[in-house]
Amino acid sequence: MHIHKELDTRGLNCPLPILKAKKALNELASGQLLRVVSTDAGSVRDFQAFSRQTGNDLVEQQTQGDDFIHVLRRR
Repeated sequence: MHIHKELDTRGLNCPLPILKAKKALNELASGQLLRVVSTDAGSVRDFQAFSRQTGNDLVEQQTQGDDFIHVLRRR
């Protein structure tokens, strides 16, 4: 999987990871991938809801230690 942009939102709580992801997605072309790393446990459901509401695909979510990783595809 080729990630076009990575966003580190560690230490930030809702809604900041979503707001920063929204801004970063606007800088990408359709089909490109954004990887967001967060330490906010609530970001898992937040990114699921964000994906449904915006039409950007949530390609992958995983947990690595204290990090929650979300990969979104720009619509």
